Amino acid sequence: MRNATKTRDLQLISVRGVPLIEPGTDLVSLICELTQNHGPALRDDDVLVLAQKIVSKAEGRYVDLAAIEPSEQARALSTQVQKDSRLVEVILSQSRKVLRQRPGVLIVEHKLGFVLANAGVDQSNVDPQRGIKPVLLLPENPDRSARLLHEGLRLKLRKNIAVVINDSLGRAWRRGTVGIALGAAGLPALADLRGRPDLYGRALQVSETGFADEIAAAASLLMGQADEATPIIVVRGLTWSAKASSAAQLLRDPTEDLFR
Repeated sequence: MRNATKTRDLQLISVRGVPLIEPGTDLVSLICELTQNHGPALRDDDVLVLAQKIVSKAEGRYVDLAAIEPSEQARALSTQVQKDSRLVEVILSQSRKVLRQRPGVLIVEHKLGFVLANAGVDQSNVDPQRGIKPVLLLPENPDRSARLLHEGLRLKLRKNIAVVINDSLGRAWRRGTVGIALGAAGLPALADLRGRPDLYGRALQVSETGFADEIAAAASLLMGQADEATPIIVVRGLTWSAKASSAAQLLRDPTEDLFR
């Protein structure tokens, strides 16, 4: 059986009492303290889902737009998309290429490979004391961030805790955002079901499941998008038999991408 994942009952549990995260916050120690004092006590094979924002904040991924001098390219593009030219400059600094633009919309290929609006540069729920006009970038390497959390929790708790770092993105042909995995460690991000039989014994030919993305989306239901203040979710009840892999596996190769 290849990359099998399954569950019969699934629990999603919010970790309570998460404080405002400051640059340099030791997330491993914080998670251990919160789960030991307020619950749920972490178990082997739990999956811990962290909102991208708290990881970025702990890593100090702030930029103050007031300190940015926009390039000519940023100024020209800002006129087309009707955005602050300093914000556009930061977006370009995080991008490989601009894919689509129109008033109010700037879709780019992030330098990490994600296709998303504004390169994930965010102004919502950002501490105003981080500058005159602070914005927050994605983690520099979300898979590495997830791996460090996974390894840190294993050393501190002596338990195998998988980690997913999630964010909310839009999708081609669909309205609304959903949670997706920016980073993952300790579980198979992509579940390859090819070769497994269907209900009638026919071997699946092309089926692959975005396992980490499905976990990220489920956790987003509890995290919310506004002032819910629940950026850490424990997902309990999942099992898998495949080798762990990074969220980078979820990125489609441009040669297979029919939408760019």
